[in-house]
Amino acid sequence: MKYITLAENIPEVSVIGIGCMRIAAKSREEVADIIHTALDQGINFFDHADIYGRGESERVFGEVLKNDPALRDRMVIQSKCGINMGMYDFSREHIMEAVNGSLERLNIDHLDSLLLHRPDVLMDTDEVREAFEELYESGKVRSFGVSNMNRYQIELLQSSIPFILTSDQLQLSLAHTPLINEGINVNTGWDNGIVRSSGTLEYLKHKDMTLQTWSPLQYGMFRGTFIDNEDFSELNAMLQNLADRYSVTKDTIAYSWLLRLAQKVQVITGTTNTGHIINAARASEVELTAREWYELYKSAGNRLP
Repeated sequence: MKYITLAENIPEVSVIGIGCMRIAAKSREEVADIIHTALDQGINFFDHADIYGRGESERVFGEVLKNDPALRDRMVIQSKCGINMGMYDFSREHIMEAVNGSLERLNIDHLDSLLLHRPDVLMDTDEVREAFEELYESGKVRSFGVSNMNRYQIELLQSSIPFILTSDQLQLSLAHTPLINEGINVNTGWDNGIVRSSGTLEYLKHKDMTLQTWSPLQYGMFRGTFIDNEDFSELNAMLQNLADRYSVTKDTIAYSWLLRLAQKVQVITGTTNTGHIINAARASEVELTAREWYELYKSAGNRLP
């Protein structure tokens, strides 16, 4: 497993992380199996949000930690907040309430990382600063980042807070590439050249922020996986070809494609299948060539200018 620095005051994090959105319906024993499988593969990063399973994902994860407290020292735990009953809410009151709730459900005394989940157009940056300062000074949160924000939203927030924002969690996969398309198709007039994220991919690299990718095997907004999907036959053929070449599985190649980007990347897999977790972990061992990367990009239905 390969590791990167997310923040200077927390342990290095594995380039593969476990997204915990789907563990809400799992038993404590099943979640323990997921956790131990990940740790055995060198995956030390676990990504939560207060809204996952309406808090149930954090609660069942916390039951595992309560039963085996020593596991906490082997983990880097991140959670997200800012979605509040059908609206986005970056108020000081909501951030504080959300973090305290997450800590209680997780049975821990601090989060290694806190992300603001989705942009709040009504954001008062002074309130965010006050919440972040109180959380940091109390030891409840050690580092801060964002999720689903573009470069200008990050700049606006960063201008008002004394903490370096560490990361931006964004949707990216072989079948969902708008972050990449706008850079490849500059000045073409093609639809793929429409600037939707204001150069956020390049901005994150410039600022040395970590790109955390969510839904790395999905297409669209939770429409399903592209692996073994007949609508992505050319892509699956190329994935299989490379999987055979590297003696891994197709999902491993799909993860390694993301890790091949020339910046700090952390792939957040949402799988609860222990076999698939092992496949994901192997992606850190696969170094695709530039030609293989571009062939995969084109096989997903993209063209180069």
